[in-house]
Amino acid sequence: MSGAALGLEIVFVFFLALFLLHRYGDFKKQHRLVIVGTLLAWYLCFLIVFILPLDVSTTIYNRCKHAAANSSPTESSNITGLYAAATPVPSPHPCFKPWSYIPDGIMPIFWRVVYWTSQFLTWILLPFMQSYARSGGFSITGKIKTALIENAIYYGTYLLIFGAFLIYVAVNPHLHLEWNQLQTIGIAAANTWGLFLLVLLLGYGLVEIPRSYWNGAKRGYLLMKTYFKAAKLMTEKADAEETLEDVMEEVRKVNESIKYNHPLRKCVDTILKKCPLEYQEKMGRNMDDYEDFDEKHNTYPSEKSLVKLHKQVIYSVQRHRRTQVQWQILLEQAFYLEDVAKNETSATCQFVHTFQSPEPENRFIQYFYNPTVEWYWECLLRPWFYRVLAVVLSIFSVIVVWSECTFFSTTPVLSLFAVFIQLAEKTYNYIYIEIACFLSIFFLSICVYSTVFRIRVFNYYYLASHHQTDAYSLLFSGMLFCRLTPPLCLNFLGLTHMDSSISHQNTQPTAYTSIMGSMKVLSFIADGFYIYYPMLVVILCIATYFSLGTRCLNLLGFQQFMGDNDMTSDLVDEGKELIRREKRKRQRQEEGENRRREWKERYGHSREDSTRNRNVHIDPKESNFSDISTNRSASKYTRANNRTERDRIELLQDAEPLDFNAETFTDDPLESESGRYQPGGRYLSMSRSRIFDDV
Repeated sequence: MSGAALGLEIVFVFFLALFLLHRYGDFKKQHRLVIVGTLLAWYLCFLIVFILPLDVSTTIYNRCKHAAANSSPTESSNITGLYAAATPVPSPHPCFKPWSYIPDGIMPIFWRVVYWTSQFLTWILLPFMQSYARSGGFSITGKIKTALIENAIYYGTYLLIFGAFLIYVAVNPHLHLEWNQLQTIGIAAANTWGLFLLVLLLGYGLVEIPRSYWNGAKRGYLLMKTYFKAAKLMTEKADAEETLEDVMEEVRKVNESIKYNHPLRKCVDTILKKCPLEYQEKMGRNMDDYEDFDEKHNTYPSEKSLVKLHKQVIYSVQRHRRTQVQWQILLEQAFYLEDVAKNETSATCQFVHTFQSPEPENRFIQYFYNPTVEWYWECLLRPWFYRVLAVVLSIFSVIVVWSECTFFSTTPVLSLFAVFIQLAEKTYNYIYIEIACFLSIFFLSICVYSTVFRIRVFNYYYLASHHQTDAYSLLFSGMLFCRLTPPLCLNFLGLTHMDSSISHQNTQPTAYTSIMGSMKVLSFIADGFYIYYPMLVVILCIATYFSLGTRCLNLLGFQQFMGDNDMTSDLVDEGKELIRREKRKRQRQEEGENRRREWKERYGHSREDSTRNRNVHIDPKESNFSDISTNRSASKYTRANNRTERDRIELLQDAEPLDFNAETFTDDPLESESGRYQPGGRYLSMSRSRIFDDV
């Protein structure tokens, strides 16, 4: 089993990162470099979290083996008394290899490769790829140039911070500059920045995650919050549609001004390819390629303005598509929560859905998760399960806060994480050690990473599920993960007293802390910032518990869900009305489909029989002659009819506003019947092409 656990976790973590990236990203539409860069960043960060417990168990075994080799049976009592204050008392049990033991020399190389690769991604490659992905350039050279200019200030900040640490070390007469010390300075600078952000995110997650499950168990809470989200999302959806219309109007003007033989026509064609299909068809109808751009003295846009327009098109199309998908997902969620509220008072213990799922369910799931099981889970078991889970997570949060405030105390040991690990170390129970370490660091990671997935910085950074996250947000999340994971692991090792620089114990360090170097070069960071700054998590937890951040955002005009706010009540009522309107619309659509299906089943067979009998009495010669004449007329006038049909539509488009209350409407007039009023506000009567159809 030597090294097998490491290999299994490497494979498992890769598929875990791939699954999460598939949920948030879009493998088909996004650039491959964006997918590969984000996947590599997520994979390395998750790998550190999963492999660190194996490093702890291997280090404890190496300590036992080293102590057994350097002490004889007669000297064991003296050594035990000498190091009783520094290390746990060695157990009389013999040292045996853990099932997940990793051979010597593998872990230092592994951690060095993982750490420096993640640092290269977060500080150099991913910021450059961010600017490259958002650039509106039409060539690779132009995008690279734009990315370098945008990151000049970004990279200059790095050099300024590193130079400040370098000057401090150079001025200090007790320190001599060496390569290892310069490496330690760089690591300390990166970990200091990450720890600063880590405590902020951790303080929010320790309170918000248990509270979200506790509130989820309340009746009607999730439904009210969904109504609130619906009102806000409708506003965002309308704003996205308006922005898209404005950008498409600019594209239309540029498309009409720049003709086919203009030098910038290739740039315009690139912009048109990024537009939705319905807008491409509308712009293609009004295009006249027979006019030269030199014949009219018009003012043409510059290449720089086209680059800016290209960037706006990419952003507006992505935002419009995301809001449309999120609106449909939110509708399904609201309908399901309303069904849960109705079925709670059901006497049949059968869960009844208002609308059937559009996707066919698996037979295996239908057999085990039948309506009876679904009713018991949604109406009875799930609220109690959420309450129990909230209590367990609250206990974990209290343990973390207590340990963050007391982990620097070694005599006596006050950190509960260190107490649990040292108790297991006395009996060399490696399974317990690995499980305790994994659960501890996994909970810390959930509190930090879930906050990264939840936060939203206006419309610049937002991780949206169902493949709706843009490239900029994916790369930014990879940067945050790579910056937060190393200080998170160091903080965990400090909580368990496995970091000798924190616990001040003369013991063998873990392979992970060995690559970080000695923090004695920067004593004010090792003995000051790393010790006392995590205590601020108490203040952040108190602020999160009383929702101070949410109240501040409400005062600034960013509406948040709060139960005791009048604005929240108004938005909930508005969202409830929107959901009710969409529900009625979907019910009418289903009723219409059912009526058409019944009509087809009732009268479809009789119509087919009458048509078949009518064809039997037709003269074969007459039918052949009619077919020949029809084919000739169709082949002769097809091109003319199509062109006149296009001209007719363009000339007879009505300028009346769209009827958004209509059940169905189409943007393409060619799909509608002529001579009738269309819901989109178009009249297709008096067709010129219909007059000459019989000629």
